[in-house]
Formats: sequence, C-alpha cells, structure tokens
Amino acid sequence: MQEMTEDERLVDALGESAFRTMGALTGIAADAGLSLTQLRVLAILRDRRMRIGDLAQYLGLEKSTMTGLVARASAKGLLGRVPNAEDARAVDVVITDAGLDVARSLEAAIRESLLPLTTRLSVGERGALRALLERMLR
Repeated sequence: MQEMTEDERLVDALGESAFRTMGALTGIAADAGLSLTQLRVLAILRDRRMRIGDLAQYLGLEKSTMTGLVARASAKGLLGRVPNAEDARAVDVVITDAGLDVARSLEAAIRESLLPLTTRLSVGERGALRALLERMLR
C-alpha cells in the first residue's frame, strides 16, 4: 500500500474528527428530541436574532425548509418570531427563555462529549489546536 501524503493524512484526520463530532452532536440532539439542524439553530440564536431567510442562507437550507423547522421549534416553545426593528414587513427568529435553557444544557453535553477527545493533548496543545481551528474556519 502506498504511503499517504501529508495533505492526505490531514484530510483523513479532519474527516475522522468531523465524523466523531457529528456523531456526538447527532446523538446529543436526538436525546433532547431535536434534529441536528434544530441544535444548530439554537446554537446560532443564543446571542442574536435573524430573519428566517438569512438563517436559511447561513445554514444552506431553502427558506421553506427553514420556515417549517422554525414552526416545529416554535411549537416546542424553543423559538419565537418577532417583528424586525428595521423593516416592518420582516420577521426575526429569536430564541425563547426555554430555548436558551435547552441550548445551555446542550452546550454542557457537547462539552462533556467532545472534550475527552483532547485528553491526550497538553494544555498548550489544546490552546494551539483551538487557535488553528479558529484561524482555519475564518
């Protein structure tokens, strides 16, 4: 078998870390009775409000799909719709207090699930990994 190049090894490691992360997030969301996309929406809206169309674009979804997702999360009391302050015709999606409570508990579960992946790294290595990931994702 041919030896992998450094770029191939990097892509392989990125893929495996993504699969492990997505598996953990999917399980955490399912345990809370949410889809992975609903978990993402709660995380995004923790500190901001967005128009449905902007939220759909950010997530790479059709606006009609996003509208249904917001409706289901609103029925669970996790999200709400409020008039946009700048455009009276537009509506923003906001997280409710109950949604924020769920988002905070999910954040703790995610931390508990993902941090063990870094236990073999020193504190300095973890900081370097975080900095590299942040720089890569900008």
